[in-house]
Amino acid sequence: MTPFAQEYAACRCEWGTEGLAALAPADVTIIIDVFTFTTCVDVALGAGAAILPYRWDDPTAADYAARNKAELAGRRRQARYSLAPDCYVDAPAGLRCVLPSPNGARITLEAAARSAVLLAACLRNAQAVATAAAHWGRTINVIPCGERWPGGALRPALEDALGAGAVLAHLAGNRSVEAEACVALFERHKAELQDVLAQTSSGRELEGRGHVRDKEYAAALNASTIVPRFDGVAYVAVRDH
Repeated sequence: MTPFAQEYAACRCEWGTEGLAALAPADVTIIIDVFTFTTCVDVALGAGAAILPYRWDDPTAADYAARNKAELAGRRRQARYSLAPDCYVDAPAGLRCVLPSPNGARITLEAAARSAVLLAACLRNAQAVATAAAHWGRTINVIPCGERWPGGALRPALEDALGAGAVLAHLAGNRSVEAEACVALFERHKAELQDVLAQTSSGRELEGRGHVRDKEYAAALNASTIVPRFDGVAYVAVRDH
């Protein structure tokens, strides 16, 4: 698909790897994976850690962590660090953690080659990330990561549409119709985010596995002022922008 032109919209929004490839490069790219990669990034950076995204189920992850003097996250309940936001609340300052994920981490690595400024947003830091993005560029691509069906096809995820809308609601300028739709969805549900997240397909799946606190961390709208920027290796907190 030919990349979409940016002339008529400063803010565009498309889904996942395919959307990232379809959009013309922008000054700033923002990825959103509310359940749970970018929520984990926000919580971890808030504790003073850095998150190194990595491909999911890649056998080279342990070697990569060792080379970067980082701890490797693992499966929930099997490792100290994982895709559970609450495991980073008391992370030690200075921790470097390699965090593989099938969506947020993968799309980060794909976006890095085509993005001068690459940020990670969720509901927790939506306003802070939007403010920083507006400072760094005029054109902004917002990429809700979505999930995958068992066969590998993209499954648009309501929680990521809400996260995208929360960011876009704080960005001035022309928006694409897809971006406007995400803002409208967010405005419709922003007063009931935790209940809505619990009812999503992803939320029900997580609760079915016993991960009942994920929605609490994910739904904490603008509770954080962390701006995670990818430096080519890790997401690090940007304090001044």
